Amino acid sequence: MNNIPNKKTENFSLKQIDWSKVQQDMKEKLGNDIYESWLKKIDFIEEFNNYILISVSTRFIRDWITSRYLDQILQIVKKHRKEISRIEFTISDQKKEFINLKDKTIEIQKNKKDNQNISFIKDSFFQYNRIDPNKNLDNFVVGSSNKLAFEASKKVSEDLSHYNPLYLYGGVGMGKTHLLNAIGLNLKSKKKIMFISAERFMYQFVKSIKTNEMVKFKDYFRNADILLIDDIQFMNGKEAMQEEFFHTFNALIDKGSQIIVSADRPPNKLSRIQERIKSRFSGGLVVDIQNPDYDLRYKIVKTKLDDLKLNQSFSFNISDEILKFISSEINTSIREVVGALNRIVSFSRIYNKLPTLAETKTILKDLLNLSENKVTIDLIQTIVCQFFKISKNEMLSARRSRYLVRPRQTAIYLAKLLTSKSLPEIGRSFSNRDHTTVIHSVKTIERLRHEDKGLNSNIDNLKNKILYNNKENEI
Repeated sequence: MNNIPNKKTENFSLKQIDWSKVQQDMKEKLGNDIYESWLKKIDFIEEFNNYILISVSTRFIRDWITSRYLDQILQIVKKHRKEISRIEFTISDQKKEFINLKDKTIEIQKNKKDNQNISFIKDSFFQYNRIDPNKNLDNFVVGSSNKLAFEASKKVSEDLSHYNPLYLYGGVGMGKTHLLNAIGLNLKSKKKIMFISAERFMYQFVKSIKTNEMVKFKDYFRNADILLIDDIQFMNGKEAMQEEFFHTFNALIDKGSQIIVSADRPPNKLSRIQERIKSRFSGGLVVDIQNPDYDLRYKIVKTKLDDLKLNQSFSFNISDEILKFISSEINTSIREVVGALNRIVSFSRIYNKLPTLAETKTILKDLLNLSENKVTIDLIQTIVCQFFKISKNEMLSARRSRYLVRPRQTAIYLAKLLTSKSLPEIGRSFSNRDHTTVIHSVKTIERLRHEDKGLNSNIDNLKNKILYNNKENEI
């Protein structure tokens, strides 16, 4: 987001939207509390042909509004100007810069020396080589689940002769885009960089065909020293685009350029992607970014909390108990972990108090139940049995041998934690055991997690394995 137009602004609407009426509608539709806390802080800057540019004071407010209210705000805006199809944000310290630019004609190649190291794809207003200066290798939080991907990215940033192509894959919100951005950031002063999403690549490809500018399109990409493409899985089923990408890939490799690709799955599991493309991806270094373990999640929330404290104008604190709770219970992705922390910080700011653990659970209720419909008790039983090397029949039997009791209690605990099933339902899934047995098992494991670090680590590993295994099955 943070996208300031840097092209000649000749396409402004003659009659600007009445922002005061938009504000009134936002207050009526979303409520006075939300409006006063968040939406009142929005400043209208300018209207273009099909979008408006607005300003807020901090990145935190921008992200909060975007994640929760942007769709509703857009619908309100469209009531007043139906041709508006999107909303772009800028931060208030950039507003003055935009206003100064608005009355000038800005030429993209104004200073060739400044631009000679970076290739740009342009649409009507924006440049699409959006390297974020805030996403670098220094602030990438490293743990066991992403260490290999980090080291490979670091090596490529230092020496392009290594790992070509570099293929990073992992679930949503695991840090793939951060690493691609960091590589581009490290090398942009020395090399000609092209950083683009697969979706944007497709858009430019189609646009080039329509405008009869395929030669220019090929030049943009094939002259790059480093091509970074994010979310390559979005090319699935687009044969013509895959054909062009294949030839671009070969041209870049032949001239010694570096290619870095990210995806949500390994090359051999990409659906409706040409085999020859998958083969070339597999011929480089393929690195998996796994689900973050507890230690990494805790490091991330501590780091992000410190960053928020530096960037916020109000004083706040979050207890270590709550940080550990977030790290323990939000385990679907790094993005969800950070989002959970942002919610808690916002609560602290709005109500000027430190939330209790009970309040935290209420605030994060939807995140805590995020995976409940995706995980079955049968899946939990299967993975726990595999982990403890026992059969499912043994787990479900009436035998009370110690080597069976602990796995059984663990599976019951995880069923309570990862599903929405009631205690009687869980009991029935374990050979019709009474709900009091379920309660006893859950309380036993909760107590042991605090007393036994080894068991606590095993529980975290099992949780990640259950969630990850389920995600793989969906792919």
